[in-house]
Amino acid sequence: MRVCIFGAGAIGGYLAVSLAKAGADVSVVARGPHLAAMQASGLTLRKDGDEQTCRIRATDDPRQLGEQDYVIVGMKAHAVPAVVERFEPLLGKDTTVVPAVNGLPWWYFHAAKTGTVLDETWLESADPGGAQWKFFGPERAIGCVVYPACDVPEPGVINHVSGDRFTLGEPDGSDSARLRLLSEMLIAGGLRAPRKARLRDEIWIKLWGNCSFNPVSALTGASLDVIGADDACRRLIHDMMAECKAVGEAVGARFGVTIEQRIKGGTDIVGHKPSTRHDVELGRPMEIDPLVSSVLEVARRLGIATPSLDSVAALLRLQGQVLGLYDRRPRVEVAIRPQS
Repeated sequence: MRVCIFGAGAIGGYLAVSLAKAGADVSVVARGPHLAAMQASGLTLRKDGDEQTCRIRATDDPRQLGEQDYVIVGMKAHAVPAVVERFEPLLGKDTTVVPAVNGLPWWYFHAAKTGTVLDETWLESADPGGAQWKFFGPERAIGCVVYPACDVPEPGVINHVSGDRFTLGEPDGSDSARLRLLSEMLIAGGLRAPRKARLRDEIWIKLWGNCSFNPVSALTGASLDVIGADDACRRLIHDMMAECKAVGEAVGARFGVTIEQRIKGGTDIVGHKPSTRHDVELGRPMEIDPLVSSVLEVARRLGIATPSLDSVAALLRLQGQVLGLYDRRPRVEVAIRPQS
């Protein structure tokens, strides 16, 4: 089984080693010192006190890899539209694309049957100009909700911090052969990979925290436990989650936990700062649109008021612009890719 990880950073690298352990023919697309280290010495995973190094084909040129059975997208969601045409050499007639990303994914409203004007459309905030929708085609997509935490302490090395679950689902909720095969491969590599008919519910549960805790931490520099211990900030998080829940329910999502339970789940993690704050501290482009703007776009399209989310999002965007870490991208015009 040929699998390419496009973007072999922390999560992509973790997946690459795990799939190689399962016996898949794995390749990665990467760049810079991380790529050079993998080409020279392989990709090393540090997990639970052990260290394992795999020799994996690594390149910055997808043309060297050929058509794949699965392409797993390990880049951050906002970085993909501008480079979508680089995926061309990897795509055969039956290639499956698996975006392992945060936020509302570009395929979300394919086969969603929400009964709203959003069905069978893309979100501009998640996929400017429909770049991925048009190029990949939503019928290629399998959804993936990512739970592990990993980092790259040095080029060529992935450090596993916590978690091993990658929840998978077809956009139409079916238990397809390609979904079962991907799940079985991940499980054989030592990961948990449950298949969910209602994957969108898990997307919203994770997004609940991403659209509230992430902006507040990015703006304040506070860890989740510190945010939860501040009464005013905790009330703000509660209000933002209530607005997010209303938006999610309007497109059919079910929230199986209460807002207070979700807040407690975040604030019980002492010292943790979410990825958007790490973007600020490391001077990386901020992941704002998939996590926050996407929720607001759905709200505007459906006429739902989100005053708390609107206010915090305005501050977050301004912070990103002032720091030079956020620039709302223009529409990316991509031709519809002909089928092989």
